[in-house]
Amino acid sequence: MILFPAGREFMLNGLGSTIRRLRRGAGELAQRRLREAEALRHSGSATATALGDFLRRHYLLCAGGIALLFLPPLLAIVLGSRSTLSGYETSTREVNTQVAELLQGEQLVPPPPLPPLVFAQAQAEVAQERPMLVTASRDWGMMHAEYTQRLLMVFKIMKEKHGYDMAILEGYRSPERQNRLAAMGASVTNAAAYQSWHQYGLAADCAFLRDGKLVITEKDPWAMRGYQLYGEVAESMGLTWGGRWKMMDFGHTELRLPGVMRRKE
Repeated sequence: MILFPAGREFMLNGLGSTIRRLRRGAGELAQRRLREAEALRHSGSATATALGDFLRRHYLLCAGGIALLFLPPLLAIVLGSRSTLSGYETSTREVNTQVAELLQGEQLVPPPPLPPLVFAQAQAEVAQERPMLVTASRDWGMMHAEYTQRLLMVFKIMKEKHGYDMAILEGYRSPERQNRLAAMGASVTNAAAYQSWHQYGLAADCAFLRDGKLVITEKDPWAMRGYQLYGEVAESMGLTWGGRWKMMDFGHTELRLPGVMRRKE
């Protein structure tokens, strides 16, 4: 470039020509982009104008379409919220306060034991249905604590709501005693040892007290009415009532805890 000035001038002219072409191309590109933007702006304005004209001419149709689109979801939300709130605001269910107390952990105390003579007198009347009644265990402490509390609550409801005094005839029953009773025949029991909830302290046979005497027989209308009420109250406490069995046992209730019957002691 130093030795040949002509070549230097040629190179500079070529470089200047290239720069001019690039500038011209950039300018044309910029102008083309400006024209496209202006066209887009005019097109958008025309579209908006056309849309506005359509809405003005058909505003009733558009309003109806919007209402049809949004009204069903709004109604569903409003009605759903009302029904949900009403379920919490009012309740027509009757609350059994005694059951609520039990669920809150009220610990009821067993009644004092009755004199043995009371059971001896009852034995003479129901010897066939209730053999060995005198020697039966009526020790509340040998029964399962959960079942005991439920049964005591049944006694309380029967007394306070229905006017029936109740007494336990037999609670826990040993396997040996269960086998002896089973040997007496199906009219007494069909369950052998460990086939009865009595062996686990989860069953009891009960009856009513009237004027200081046990009333066990179902032939007494007053007692039969009591057994029906007893079954209703016991079932409301989650107990199984023997009055619904094929071989009916009106004074029997039990609490069937899962997994217990399979255990051998």
